[in-house]
Amino acid sequence: MTGDHSRAFSPMVMLVLVLVGCVSLAGLGLLAAYEPELRSGDNGQGHALSRSAVGFAAAARLLERSGTPVVMRRGALSATAADGLLVLTPAMGARAERLSDIEHSGPVLVVLPKWVTIPHPARRGWVRAAGEVPREAALKVLPAAWREGLTLEQRPGTAAVRLSRPDGRPLGVQPGIEDLRTPSGPGWIPVVVDEAGRGVLVMNSKTRVYVLADPDFLDTAGMKSLAGARAAIEMLSVIRAEGAPVVFDLTLHGFERSLNPLRLMLEPPLLGATLCLFAALILVGVQAAVRFGPAQGQARAVAFGKRALADNTAGLVRMARREHRMATPYAEMTRADAARAVGAPRGLEGAVLDGVLDRLGATRGASHRISDLIERARAARTKGDLMQVARDLYRWKQEMMRERR
Repeated sequence: MTGDHSRAFSPMVMLVLVLVGCVSLAGLGLLAAYEPELRSGDNGQGHALSRSAVGFAAAARLLERSGTPVVMRRGALSATAADGLLVLTPAMGARAERLSDIEHSGPVLVVLPKWVTIPHPARRGWVRAAGEVPREAALKVLPAAWREGLTLEQRPGTAAVRLSRPDGRPLGVQPGIEDLRTPSGPGWIPVVVDEAGRGVLVMNSKTRVYVLADPDFLDTAGMKSLAGARAAIEMLSVIRAEGAPVVFDLTLHGFERSLNPLRLMLEPPLLGATLCLFAALILVGVQAAVRFGPAQGQARAVAFGKRALADNTAGLVRMARREHRMATPYAEMTRADAARAVGAPRGLEGAVLDGVLDRLGATRGASHRISDLIERARAARTKGDLMQVARDLYRWKQEMMRERR
């Protein structure tokens, strides 16, 4: 099989392949660095990214549409969100120590788990109820200092719940709450109550932590009606300062922003160093792709003949640091070559020959006198002195032999 395969390896094709590889590698690095933020989070669990019946995405979206600032907490909060209402939605079996490790200067609302769910077999992100979380297990997600004296009561059946403040001011109606759970206990102050005066939303008098025992007041199942959505917004407005944001925590559900080395390189203050490194790599690539001059063949490790002898001699002189001692022999050799070229009488040496060459050089307009150059060569002490006198000797020789133009 014959054919022209040279076009497959043309410089343009190779350049395109290299660019595609670099872009693919950069994209892979960005995906690895920001993978937690790129995940939709719609996995059916009880957090603010989930749109399932037990999720709180509907509440977050409704708050945004109503003009309330909403923040999804994946790590440390900014100064503008430090005083906002922090909503914690721990799942069943969550470690209570993780809640106590969270530092927040504003009010904290803990929504206790209620439903045991399983993924829907046909719809991704949907769930089915498989039972209820036992009340004792729901309380265990709270740290010991937060749940002191707190108990949960449950009213079987489904009923509409009229919410109000303890002083009787109405907050709305939440229809269709199944098996309503109400928290109570010594040291717990009711903030929102039902029509029977039982606390629906309570606050610990010591820790100032709010607890909502029944998540159906805020989850998607509770937001399915207009009345329920209005009641949920009013309930949050009771404990949220005017103008402050509502912060939904996502770290308890595995969406914490991790500070991996790759991410640090792509964000200030290390972003500048990364850009400089990227620019340096581009310059290296350009230098490798565009060669300056023809390619040099590989030389022998040991050269032949006079070249090898000259290289070895130069190497020995360089190792001994005696380069400047070559100035005088070079000056004498240059003087002898010039004397033969201009036809100076044979047998002349030393100062006599220098005088003849100086007089001849004056008639030819030489820029230097050979006698001065000989003295400079004898006085050379560094490699710099050697290079300067060698340059002047070469110029003088060209002028004497009329080779300089």
